[in-house]
Amino acid sequence: MLVLVVSLTVHEAAHAWSAFRLGDPTAALLGRLSLNPAVHVDVIGTLVFPMVALMTGFPLIGWAKPVPVDMRNLRTPRRDFALIALAGPVSNIGMAILAAVAFTVVRPMIDGSAAATLVATALLLGVLVNVLLAVFNMLPVPPLDGGNVLMGVLPDGAAALVNRMRPFGFILLYLMMFSGVLSAIILPVRNIVLSWLL
Repeated sequence: MLVLVVSLTVHEAAHAWSAFRLGDPTAALLGRLSLNPAVHVDVIGTLVFPMVALMTGFPLIGWAKPVPVDMRNLRTPRRDFALIALAGPVSNIGMAILAAVAFTVVRPMIDGSAAATLVATALLLGVLVNVLLAVFNMLPVPPLDGGNVLMGVLPDGAAALVNRMRPFGFILLYLMMFSGVLSAIILPVRNIVLSWLL
């Protein structure tokens, strides 16, 4: 839970920071340009659903409060919105790399003690959770970050078509999850990234 909360916090803060850098102060004015988890936590998505998943073995689904972006403030709205969306998964990959490097350094020092095992486990979870968040979020399904990136690179007509999927995005994701399609897409990519990092 701690690794997930930290990962989601950095993910959302990255969206807020990139939006601010690209000209939109909306998230900053709302206090979202912060690494304080309290400003990003969504009670249902960050706490309740992950706790239920941990207790029941149900597939882990978690999210934080989305960072608001006012596209009217962006200099190149479609391109900048895509960059803001991309910032979240990029931050997760960055955290995964840092955790993997730290695990490589710490690994020879693991002596079987409870403290060493806890540190090693936390670092490994830091790699696994962040890679999974990055890969999942880059699925080209709105409202995921990958869907928003896709809309930034497609021609206007195709981008509008993708945007019309937004109200049905979570339904589509749940259908993909329960049918096994989601795992078939995500797990091979996750495993390749993990093989590079570990």
